[in-house]
Amino acid sequence: MRNCRNTILPRNQMLIELLGKDVLLTMESNQLNILGQTFRPIFTGKLIKVTDGFITLYPVIIKMNNAPFHRFPTPLHFPIEKISMFVPFNPETRFPIP
Repeated sequence: MRNCRNTILPRNQMLIELLGKDVLLTMESNQLNILGQTFRPIFTGKLIKVTDGFITLYPVIIKMNNAPFHRFPTPLHFPIEKISMFVPFNPETRFPIP
């Protein structure tokens, strides 16, 4: 599942180092909408794939106010240029969602 290091842009190499680890990310948008639910763009999950344009998390938890531990049923792909924050994260950590 690891990508070959020489096929990834140098600026994305730090993401390769986190493959297989749990991360927290936020997107640039103030809010998103999936299946009629509007929520802040806060996600946690295991980083399973890195390409030059996207990362993939699975399983992924969407941090919604009314369901802060909603587990999305399929992998989610995130465009790297739209990610505003990306950090390693312990999935047992609980935090309030404003």
